Amino acid sequence: MFTGIVTDIGEVVARDDGQFTIRTSYPAGELEIGASMACDGCCLTITSIKPEAQGSLFTVDTSNETRDKTTIAEWAAGRRVNLERPLTAGQELGGHVVTGHVDGLARIVDITQDGESLRLSFEVPDHLAAYIAPKGSVALDGVSLTVNEVSDNRFGVNLIPHTLTVTTWGAKTPGQSVNLEVDLFARYIARLLEFRP
Repeated sequence: MFTGIVTDIGEVVARDDGQFTIRTSYPAGELEIGASMACDGCCLTITSIKPEAQGSLFTVDTSNETRDKTTIAEWAAGRRVNLERPLTAGQELGGHVVTGHVDGLARIVDITQDGESLRLSFEVPDHLAAYIAPKGSVALDGVSLTVNEVSDNRFGVNLIPHTLTVTTWGAKTPGQSVNLEVDLFARYIARLLEFRP
């Protein structure tokens, strides 16, 4: 379980088919083999850890399913990824409840300046649009964000300067796809409504 509050930007340093090695500033002593790590919003399992002077290297394995449903298929050495370690008991829930189970891809349609912030609009597949509501929550590349407006299969968010600085969002451009996780509660409510008598 995660909150969508990114705490480090990692860098992919190697790819071997479906296995990725990622550099992080997290000390090796704070990571565990078998533990989860949200990488651009994808909950992945740490399979090895190597200490470094300024942090550590860790590896994750990905399945065909994960690569088919996320941006991971595009990852190569040099890619920067948002990282978040799992929520622990007693920790502040600063974003919203995020599972790390990516539902699909959202495509950046437009980016415009809005004061000191950026306003971004996205297009999503029709089957995911129903789960996105104004003032609801979404996780995009692992970042918890509030939805501003929704129109058919498009929606918009604002990114404040802090978010642009501490995540990979400051480098995004129109046309790029990002990992989308819809709100957990919206997903379950929609499922329950399917079985309403």
